This record gives sequence, structure tokens and C-alpha cells, in this order.
Amino acid sequence: MAEQTKTGAVSRDAELSKLSRMSLVRSLLPIIGLVAVFIVFNVLTNGRMIQNPSLVMSQIYVTMISATGVFFIMTMGGLDFSQGSILGMASIVVCMVSKVAPVPVAVIAGIATGAGIGAINGFFYVNRKIKSFIVTICTMFLFRGIIKYLTSDAPVGASATMILMNKDELKLICTLVVVILGFVAFHFTKFGIHLRAIGAGEKAAKFAGIHTDRTKFLIYVLAGAITGFAAFVNVIKVGSVTASGGNQLETQILIALVLGGMPISGGAKARFLNVIVGSLLYIVLTSGLTMMGMTTQAMQLVQGVVFLIFVAVFADRESLKVIK
Repeated sequence: MAEQTKTGAVSRDAELSKLSRMSLVRSLLPIIGLVAVFIVFNVLTNGRMIQNPSLVMSQIYVTMISATGVFFIMTMGGLDFSQGSILGMASIVVCMVSKVAPVPVAVIAGIATGAGIGAINGFFYVNRKIKSFIVTICTMFLFRGIIKYLTSDAPVGASATMILMNKDELKLICTLVVVILGFVAFHFTKFGIHLRAIGAGEKAAKFAGIHTDRTKFLIYVLAGAITGFAAFVNVIKVGSVTASGGNQLETQILIALVLGGMPISGGAKARFLNVIVGSLLYIVLTSGLTMMGMTTQAMQLVQGVVFLIFVAVFADRESLKVIK
């Protein structure tokens, strides 16, 4: 009897050790993938990626800032497909306000616009109990239509003062501030604990005393506000907003987070490193394919294949039974 108990304990220890090794490999895979992709594309482009780091980095700021907000949403098990429309609407507001008010006021207006749209998403998701992907797809089309209407005659341009602010140093500082604040909030406050608890099991989180509905609503508002701030960075980069402003941003963010190892179902396995590594990996992949002269269709094909591979690796099949 004692021998059987000992054998069972050894078997459990071996199984736990195996799961621990698999978890470690899965956590290191995105970093290994980033290094591998960077090396491969440097070889294929004859070192142009190393020679033009500013060209590669110039594309990462908006994606990484916006991905921070969506990371919080996905950690609690939700989705947000309206990020591109939020960026487009907030960018238009930033441009318009910058012509009649100081730049800080324009930035606040962009943040408020993003937070407002996030509040709409949060209201229908939390109060009306509509699935997050349905709500955000609806608002994506709604505000995309408004963006096209506002830019139908001509692009909406920003003030000269804002255009002159297009400096890599400023965009880098803005990105670092958002990422650092997000990292601290996620790992060292109750905010991150509550998010992971909701993602792991909403009913259990309620029993633990977490106000799940209020938290979910505020997260959508926060994600919208973060993307509203990203609109400021977007405007100083492009100088104006067209009908395609922010188009496909939600897809870029989703791919970036999954490439970074973000579990689709969220929960305790989410790591803030997913935002940083995923954004870098996505931009390196996209920039490398562009430098190789690939067509848009070919790039989408490659990105789709890579995306499917990473989803297959990182999807938690046990907790992915219900889409919130």
C-alpha cells in the first residue's frame, strides 16, 4: 500500500514537472520567435532591418499603446474589434481640436473620445449582456461609417504645431509611459489581480468579492482612453486623418498579442510581456515582408499562417469553451 502511494506521488511529481517544462517552453517561444524572425529577415533583406531601425520602430508606437488596453480586455476574457474605429474617431477629434485649442486640450479631447466609445462598448457588454465580440463589431461599423462621413470631402488635418511635434523621441516617451504604467498596474496592484481572476472564472471572482460588472465596464473605458491617447501619437505621425484612419488596427493588435503568447481566453496565464514581445514581433514580421517587396495579399497570407500556428500553440482549449 505504501509502495503504491509512493509510486502515485512520483507519477504526480513527474506530471507536474512535465507541465512546468511545457509552460516554460510556451512562455519562451515568442521571445525565441522574435529573435529568429529578426535574424531571418535581416539575412533576407541584406541587413536593411539593422540599417534602418528607426523605420521599423516608427510603426510600433500606435500598435503597442493600443495593444496595452486590449491586453487588459483579453486578460479578463473579452474581445474588442472596435479599436481601429476608436483610433480613427479620436484622431479626427484631436485634429479638429488642435486647430482651435492648445495641444494638451486636443490630447485630452482624444482621450475623452476614446473613453466615450469604450463606455458604449462597456454598457452594452455589461448592462445589456451582449457578447463582447458582437458589441465591438457593431460599434466598429458604426464609427467607421461616421469616420467616412467626416472625411468624405477631404482629409481632416491637424494644426501646424502638432505636425511639427513629429519626433521619434516624443513618440517613444509616450509609448514608454503607457507601457510602464500598464506593467506596474497589472503586476503590482489589485487591478491586475482582479483582471486575471475574472478571466480565470467570473463566478469565482464574484464569490471572492470582486465587482466584476463594474471592473469589466471600467476596463473597456480604460482601453478606449488608451487608444484615444494613441490617436495623438498617430496624428503627429501622419498629420491628417482619411477615411481609412485606424483601419485594421484591431486585427494588428489581436495578431500582435497572440504572437506574443497571449492566451485567447485570458486568465492567470496572461503576462504583460505579451504586449511588448508581440508588438515587436508583429512589426518586425510586417516590416521584413515589406522590405522583401511582398504584395499586400502575400503578406496577409504569411501573417495568417503564422497567426494560426501561434493560436494553435497558445489557445487554452479547456477554458475556451465560452466566448465572453
